[in-house]
Formats: sequence, C-alpha cells, structure tokens
Amino acid sequence: MVTSTAIKNNKTPKRNTAHRVALGEITPNNLGQLKKLNTVLFPVQYSEKFYKDVLEVGEFAKFAYFNDCCIGAVCCRKEQIKESNQGTTSDQAKLYIMTLGVLAPYRNLGIGTKLLTHILQHATLTTQHPKFVEIYLHVQTSNEEALAFYKKYDFEIVATVEGYYKKISPPDAYVLSKKL
Repeated sequence: MVTSTAIKNNKTPKRNTAHRVALGEITPNNLGQLKKLNTVLFPVQYSEKFYKDVLEVGEFAKFAYFNDCCIGAVCCRKEQIKESNQGTTSDQAKLYIMTLGVLAPYRNLGIGTKLLTHILQHATLTTQHPKFVEIYLHVQTSNEEALAFYKKYDFEIVATVEGYYKKISPPDAYVLSKKL
C-alpha cells in the first residue's frame, strides 16, 4: 500500500542493509494503490479507461514492493499490428509502456530495472502470442533521468512528438523504441 509516510519520506534507503524487492499483481482490489502512486509519480492524470485496461494485460502490469511497501509500478498496453492493405490483424504486436515509475527515495536501487526486465522477459517469451516485435514509450524531452535509464536497455529515440503533453512544460515527448 502506498502510504503518506512512503511518499513524504525523502530519506534514501540505506544501500548496505538487506532489503527485499518483489513484484506483485495489480488487481481490482488494489487498483486504488495504483491511482495514488500515479498521482505522485506522474504530472498527468489517467482516465478510468487507463485503469480498466491495466487489469486486462496480466504480466504486463506490476507493482514493485520494497520491504512490502508499494513504491513503484509498470503498466503496458498490447497493440495488435494490422496488415497494411487488408485491415486484418497479423500475428505480431507492439507493447507500449504507458507508465513505469518508482518513488524518488527508492530510485537507483535496481527497482526500475526489475520492472523493465520483467516486461522485457515476458515480451520475448517464445510462447507469447501475439509475438511482440517492438516495445515503445513516450518520454518528456526534458526527462534526462528517464532517457538515460531507457538508453541503458538499448531503447532509441525514433521520433519527437511536439505538443504531446497538454498540461505540462515542456509539452514535447520523444518516442523511444526497442526492437525485439
């Protein structure tokens, strides 16, 4: 559960103490935790449709827990690729990372890496159907911390979308992509 103590606590956890990091499921019963976490992590408000969709993607939406305290999450969306001329769906898809965030005091402890690694591993399973051929996301052009994080995992800037964000500055976003 996201608590006000976890959010307001600006102390960075000690690196030399033992800690347990675990991933957990997002369910209808804990969806309120995700809503609270997202309001703290991101400068945008997500719709009820966003939260409804999160419940449909299974392993592609996870909480991150640090010693049983919810401190991060990742939420993705599957996008079926349409055949170019026929309008039919192919057996391939893209995976869009809608959100991936960790509360500031818990960053640089490998938690974001654990979330992203989980997504990458499940996206590349040979039994995964449809087969994912790409993972992509939008990152605000001024978010150097996020850009550096994704570049470590071979994501590349493939486009810039001017005016992507409506209520924050700068409003522009990069599209980062990783081919699978």
